[in-house]
Amino acid sequence: MPESSSAAPVPNTPSAGAPAVFRERLWPNVWIWIIAAGISGAGILVFAPISMAAGYTAAGVLFAIIAVLLLLSTPTIMVTEEHLTVGRATIERRFVGLVETFRGKEATAQRGTKLNGLAYLCIRGWIDPVVRMEITDPSDRTPYWLTSSRRPEELAAALSGK
Repeated sequence: MPESSSAAPVPNTPSAGAPAVFRERLWPNVWIWIIAAGISGAGILVFAPISMAAGYTAAGVLFAIIAVLLLLSTPTIMVTEEHLTVGRATIERRFVGLVETFRGKEATAQRGTKLNGLAYLCIRGWIDPVVRMEITDPSDRTPYWLTSSRRPEELAAALSGK
């Protein structure tokens, strides 16, 4: 049975044991952690009328929950000899066509006004550069994948085999 190239989650990806040509985790940056700490601080305000100990405990628990959610939702981009995995989606590399990198205003346009509604997205707002990977599988309606990357040129080079 041929492997699906759609952006649907693939639980046991064939690339799981293969050596990676490129690997990147899209970790939250410092500003996201500062915002998480600020939101957690609201727990102090809510519970301070009861007791300061309850407020500090609520803030600590809230920060722990936010941190776990941020870490669990951090996607990985991985390129092996045979597959490309971006977040929860995997596709065979033979179905990846033109790869383009964008920064600054052009990256913003790719995420906004130039975005195709059928594209698969793995975007993180705290990472400016994006990589657009054309999908050439005739049975897949997805025209391209668009992902954030802190190392877009390295990702593009890994996909082009350079």
